[in-house]
Amino acid sequence: MRRHKKSVYLESLGCARNLVDSELMLGRLAAAGWNIMKDPAGVSAIIINTCSFIESAITESIDTILELAKHKQNGRCRRIIVTGCLPERFREKIVKTLPEVDFFLGTGAYDKIIQAVEGVPMVSGCLLPDPNLTSVSGASVPRIRSLSHMAYIKIAEGCSRHCSYCIIPRLRGKQRSRPAEDIVSESRLLIESGAKELVLVAQDTTSYGKDLGGRVTLGLLLNKISKIAGNTWIRVLYGHPESIDDETIKTMASGSNICSYFDIPIQHASRSVLKKMGRNYSQTYLLRLFDKIRSMVPDASLRTTVISGFPGETEKDIKELLSFIEKVKFDHLGAFVYSDSKDIPSHKLSDRIPKNIAKKRYDRIMSRQMEISLENNRKYIGKVLDVLIEESPEEKLFIGRTIDQAPEVDGITYVTGDLKIGSFARAKITDALEYDLVGEAA
Repeated sequence: MRRHKKSVYLESLGCARNLVDSELMLGRLAAAGWNIMKDPAGVSAIIINTCSFIESAITESIDTILELAKHKQNGRCRRIIVTGCLPERFREKIVKTLPEVDFFLGTGAYDKIIQAVEGVPMVSGCLLPDPNLTSVSGASVPRIRSLSHMAYIKIAEGCSRHCSYCIIPRLRGKQRSRPAEDIVSESRLLIESGAKELVLVAQDTTSYGKDLGGRVTLGLLLNKISKIAGNTWIRVLYGHPESIDDETIKTMASGSNICSYFDIPIQHASRSVLKKMGRNYSQTYLLRLFDKIRSMVPDASLRTTVISGFPGETEKDIKELLSFIEKVKFDHLGAFVYSDSKDIPSHKLSDRIPKNIAKKRYDRIMSRQMEISLENNRKYIGKVLDVLIEESPEEKLFIGRTIDQAPEVDGITYVTGDLKIGSFARAKITDALEYDLVGEAA
């Protein structure tokens, strides 16, 4: 297979924030004359934008690198470039570990992607500038989106919290919010290009603007975007129980195009576990917060994530968490087994939980949530909902999402009929599964 000499393939791993970085790198490369390919076979350069948040992500990153590096053996691919969190976490020692890779770029070096792909010499082949000294790319930076009908917007980079299980502040630096005007400008460009959904993301999205001296808040930003969005959905992911405020909740309740979708990871409900995690709130605080949200936004959809098997977690703690989940009845809940590493503060904690026990606790959490999710989904049967249509696996069968389903992390909605991908459809819900909905074009 012959390919253009300046052809590149990029594999993006990890979260939505990583995907934004990948799309911006592709935008820079395209502007520099590189052809962006969807197949790694025959390209002259391959980029792997990595994640290293937890052990499974590290393993996936390394496996992907080794698999894609095989394309150098046939002589067509001349360079393998690894970017993002993996080199940022393991730094210069990763160079000897992965000799298949030509260049490593940390999270503060995405703007050097053209030089890396073109083979400009770099000291030790590993460029790791301080992430704190970099700014979040603005609306003027070219970007190639993965999907035309929806887009993630990174409104801030980094995190200023100190959760004991989390490596992100070290990999991404302290929180640095983008100017609201720049975010609104990007939103306008995306809407004009046909985006039907904008998803605002950051490591701690509800803390947006706090590092700017309080001159702008998430509520104010949402209000500004809502005014120009028309029928485009606006969604917020990655909130925090301590930073979501009444202004944000009120704005999300009042904006007709703002999804009443509250993604607020709690991580646990036991006071002792939360304290060890560095999460400064109690179960009572959480119950009041979720009650307030549901009082102010009656149609609110609540999503959270929790961790099982954190050091010192007892059977009493896990029962407390299960009881809390039962009380709140989250619309969506994701769980993770605690991932340990020598370079995170929680590694120093005693009373490690064996992996098999942590996994059994995870299974208990997800088993109960599956029952709750099915119960929640059944309330939609007979209702007509707006669905953003995203794909069609077979003729007259489409897959999309309602306003209560975020991309990638929640369930989906199956709809039968004659519909168009990338557009909204009205669907009457006829059945409910544990996580998904089934309907027909209304």
